[in-house]
Amino acid sequence: MIQAGSDVTAGGSMDIAGQLVTIAAVLLGGLTTHFTNHRMERQRTQYTLLTRWDERKLDAYAEYVDQVRTCIYASVLLYEVRKGMRDIERGERELMLDLDDSERARGRAFERVMLLAEDGVVEAAHELNVAAAAVHWRARGATDGPLEEWRELNKTVFKAINYFHEAARDDLGVSGNFHSEEHSARELLLPPARQEPQP
Repeated sequence: MIQAGSDVTAGGSMDIAGQLVTIAAVLLGGLTTHFTNHRMERQRTQYTLLTRWDERKLDAYAEYVDQVRTCIYASVLLYEVRKGMRDIERGERELMLDLDDSERARGRAFERVMLLAEDGVVEAAHELNVAAAAVHWRARGATDGPLEEWRELNKTVFKAINYFHEAARDDLGVSGNFHSEEHSARELLLPPARQEPQP
C-alpha cells in the first residue's frame, strides 16, 4: 500500500512538472510573438514616417526647382526686352514686377528646402541661389557685360540646377547619375548670339 501511494505521489509530481513546462512554453511563445509583432509594427511605423518625409522632401525640392526656373525665364524675358532682342507688348516695369513676384515665390520654396533637406541639399540650394541671383541682377541691369557673358551666367545657373538635382536624388535614395556638360547644354534655352550688321 505504501508503495502504491508513493507511485501516485510521484505521478502527481510529474504531472505538475509537465503542466509547468507547458505553461512556461506557452508564456515564452506568447512573449516571443508579442515582441516580434511589436518590433515589426515599429519598423512599419518608421518606414511609413520615412516615406512620408521623403514625399514631402520630393514636393519641396520639385517646387523649389520650378520656382528657380520661373525666375530664370522671367529674367531672360526681361533681359531680352531691355536689350532689344525681343519685342512684346509688356514693358520693362511690368516684367520687373513679374520677376519680383517669382523671386518671392522662389524664396518661400527655398525656406521649405531649408526645413526639410539634409546638409548636401541645403548647400546645393545655396549655390543655386547665388547663380540665379547673378542672372537676375544682369537681367535688371544691376550688372553689365556682353551677351556672351550673359550666356555663361545662364549656363552656370543650369549647372547649379543639375547639381541640386544630384544632391536631392542622393538624399531621396534615387540611383543613377546624369550630372554632365551635355545635360546642362540641353537645358539651356537662350536665343542665338546676334549677328552684328555688316557695314
